[in-house]
Amino acid sequence: MKTSDFYYDLPQELIAQTPIERRDASRLMTLDRSTGETGHHHFYDLPEFLRPGDCLILNDSRVLPARLLGQRLPGGGSCEVLLLTDRGADTWECLVRPGRKMRTGAQLSFGDGQLTAEVTGELEDGNRLVRFRYQGIFLEVLERLGRMPLPPYIKAELQDRERYQTVYSRYNGSAAAPTAGLHFTQELLETIQKKGVEIGYVTLHVGLGTFRPVKEENITDHAMHSEYCILSQETADLINRTRAAGGRCVCVGTTSCRTLESWAGEDGHIEARSGWTDIYIYPGYRFKVTDALVTNFHLPESTLIMLVSAFAGRERVLAAYQEAVRERYRFFSFGDAMFLY
Repeated sequence: MKTSDFYYDLPQELIAQTPIERRDASRLMTLDRSTGETGHHHFYDLPEFLRPGDCLILNDSRVLPARLLGQRLPGGGSCEVLLLTDRGADTWECLVRPGRKMRTGAQLSFGDGQLTAEVTGELEDGNRLVRFRYQGIFLEVLERLGRMPLPPYIKAELQDRERYQTVYSRYNGSAAAPTAGLHFTQELLETIQKKGVEIGYVTLHVGLGTFRPVKEENITDHAMHSEYCILSQETADLINRTRAAGGRCVCVGTTSCRTLESWAGEDGHIEARSGWTDIYIYPGYRFKVTDALVTNFHLPESTLIMLVSAFAGRERVLAAYQEAVRERYRFFSFGDAMFLY
């Protein structure tokens, strides 16, 4: 199967640049994967499509304000550092700009010296190892000096950084938001629970590989990025109990889906586990535990649209996307959502 099989034409003006005022007022397209039938609703209608006895699985990772703007020392001009992975001992794997001027040994300063750093290594993919020096607690320094690492297709400045966090985010570590969850409010979650739907949490720290395009002609030649995820015993028990009783496991976002599918057995039984996953889901994959999926509209030729196509069928998904374009849905991180069941 070729990467071009997952292309669709998207007008630039449909790429959402800012979040809408009310989280759950975004639009919601439904797609019945057995018939291809679609429907048009709002996200606050989601409880209508959930059943008592279902469970809803959310990714509670929190986005780090991981974009740092500073200067190269001594007096060497501006620089940008984007934190990707904590390597321990105050050292992070980072994306840096300008790369050609940030070789091993380069000295950096942020916030007029509140945070300083040294490039300590260069990796094969062009990323850098950067060791930071600071007073106090690193995450608190980052909260003061860092900016949200918005996707490259968003050009507008974010006025309220909490709008790029889910209302249930708890654990710092993501370089990008698990965007399907951005539509939920606390009130909507309470409505869902009152209907008899139990809520469980996983943690998957989203990496920037999410936004990297698939450059290979054949999709099977693409090397999937790794992300760290955690599935608790409590959530594993909830999923196993739900499915044994005939309820559905409804994953919110491709990140929740990838976490569960990474740790599920062939029989659908799931066990508590944590670790790195590089699971790559594309058409032909047999889902073990995901029964329904809440997700945003994804980039053409991305691994995310491949996952959704594996779940609901490539032709049906692309037809639904074409319908969403005709109906002027908003696309990508701050855009509208789909419910596939």
